[in-house]
Amino acid sequence: MASLTIVTLCTGNASRSVMSAMMLAQLADHEGISLNILSAGTHVIDGQPMGARTRAALASLGDVDISTVPLHRSHQLSPGDVAKADLILAMEADHIRYVRRVHPEAANKTVTLIRFVRELSPDDRPVTERLAAMSLGSLSLDDEQDVEDPAGGDQEVYNACAQELWELCQVAIAMMGSGSLD
Repeated sequence: MASLTIVTLCTGNASRSVMSAMMLAQLADHEGISLNILSAGTHVIDGQPMGARTRAALASLGDVDISTVPLHRSHQLSPGDVAKADLILAMEADHIRYVRRVHPEAANKTVTLIRFVRELSPDDRPVTERLAAMSLGSLSLDDEQDVEDPAGGDQEVYNACAQELWELCQVAIAMMGSGSLD
């Protein structure tokens, strides 16, 4: 089975993209789905570690094994990331706007995580084929499909974000598992 490369994308690559990358990797591994997952941000101070609230939010889930958390360092989305990616899962519409502006060649493989789980066809065609059918580069953007940024919030806000991401990532993996990856 081929491997799919996914880039999870948020603003600072400190919370949402980090959590979702970790969740997707663990869920895919559990389901025997071959994914290569990277995380990046649109406006990053490179090299920053995962914050304590992000780590605590992951731990609050109970289902996520944080002992396997790799040493995360924040990373700005690069042309190399874009070239490697089969799919860029953005956390909000503004991230897609950024990709369309800075990396227009990636517009057809960039979608919000929420839109991905709500609108990807659940059939057995390859994920890349189902993505192509969505015409992502020309879709109107809807801020209602954003996973809200927990930055600046208290631990409960981070925990709620982690719970939302956990639920979305479970559906995303189920959607990917319904067909071949390439």
